[in-house]
Amino acid sequence: MSILLPEPIQNLINAFSRLPGIGPKTASRLTFHLLRTSDELPNDLAQALLELKSNTTYCPICFNITMAGRQECEICGDPQRDPGIICVVEEPLDVLALERTAAYQGRYHVLHGALSPIEGIGPDDLKVRELLDRVRAGGVVEIILATNPSMEGDYTSSYLQQQLAASGVRMTRLARGLPVGGDLEYADQSTLLRALSGRQEMN
Repeated sequence: MSILLPEPIQNLINAFSRLPGIGPKTASRLTFHLLRTSDELPNDLAQALLELKSNTTYCPICFNITMAGRQECEICGDPQRDPGIICVVEEPLDVLALERTAAYQGRYHVLHGALSPIEGIGPDDLKVRELLDRVRAGGVVEIILATNPSMEGDYTSSYLQQQLAASGVRMTRLARGLPVGGDLEYADQSTLLRALSGRQEMN
């Protein structure tokens, strides 16, 4: 016989379970922790979740996450960053990973995913057209393809290389200091630094 939980508790367990990496047991532990703790933590969590959607947006230039109401993100608006070098990454978390190296002084373009024909993800589902438009607008001298070293990441890089082949822009790829199948988000700083400094021409 299954134990029936009050609806608010079951609803929160179900909501936590929908998050990546959180199974039913972890969702239950989180829910009961919030139930036992003082009102301050649940209230702070609820407020943070509301502000997550209402106070953030995507930069209209690079599509990284920024505060709502800004015309551009802090990186795109930084005059010290080189606008002629664009590092193309899959997700906003990849920007954070590369920024931790403190070695890259160009700008970014966030695709928000990778091409995956098996999953039905094509160029129109990503910020590919916007990247091509940035290059066509002029002023870009190098594109660093920093997609994840996976089948989808490699396929995405190859596609972008083909699309930009006639632009005359230098195309480089991060060196294989990154493990195949790994994500930039989980790479340590020294690995990312070696991969960034050892990027190679794409022929």
